[in-house]
Amino acid sequence: MPYDLEERVSHSHSQPKPAFPAVTPAPKGVAVPRQLQSAGDIHILVLDDDPHTCAVIRAALSNNRDFVIEVVSDPMLVESAIARQQPYHLIVLDYVLPGLEPEQVLNWIRDFQPDANIVVVTGYPSVDSAINCLRAKTCDYLTKPFQVEQLREIVYRCLESKGLLRMTEDALKEALGAAIRERRKAMNLTLANMSERTGVSLGYLSQIELGKNSASIETLYRICLALGMKMSELFHSIQRA
Repeated sequence: MPYDLEERVSHSHSQPKPAFPAVTPAPKGVAVPRQLQSAGDIHILVLDDDPHTCAVIRAALSNNRDFVIEVVSDPMLVESAIARQQPYHLIVLDYVLPGLEPEQVLNWIRDFQPDANIVVVTGYPSVDSAINCLRAKTCDYLTKPFQVEQLREIVYRCLESKGLLRMTEDALKEALGAAIRERRKAMNLTLANMSERTGVSLGYLSQIELGKNSASIETLYRICLALGMKMSELFHSIQRA
């Protein structure tokens, strides 16, 4: 998780809670922000007894045409929804559901949806609930009312961690080029210096840094040697925080 849950819970009590912003669903076909793409349909289950919160979450995630979102606002239907044959990739769970114990719901998810990532949202944050979520290995813990962009970021990050969302080819080329350029400039090297060190033409190196051209594994290896870094370091540097 981004930072200590106890700190986040304490912070949530000391700050005024903004109202949910209005969200207008994006039209179908709009690309996922930050140039991410999915390999197929991604099934998301939203469990919250507040229909308004369900609507906000659905609208917040509707800008991805590959997200198949189901919502359940009746606590009596939660168990049957989790126990469906349909495997879910992500479950957005209200920690406090009337008539249900949080631990029981988390156990249902563990038993029936073992591969699903869980994002917990709650209007009643506490250290105990945060610890329980940590023990249940949830992906993140979000207090209500939350910012829509914060929810999107958490969902995208959880899905990326499972390989369900990935950078597009163009975005990958741009990110690699930017990382190489930043490292080169930090070492006070010119493109001409890099060309001499790698044996790669200056024009080709320029195209790589601009994200206009794909570099072969051999070329990336030469570039990394010239920059005094391992290839694994280069790819690690382009991963989103």
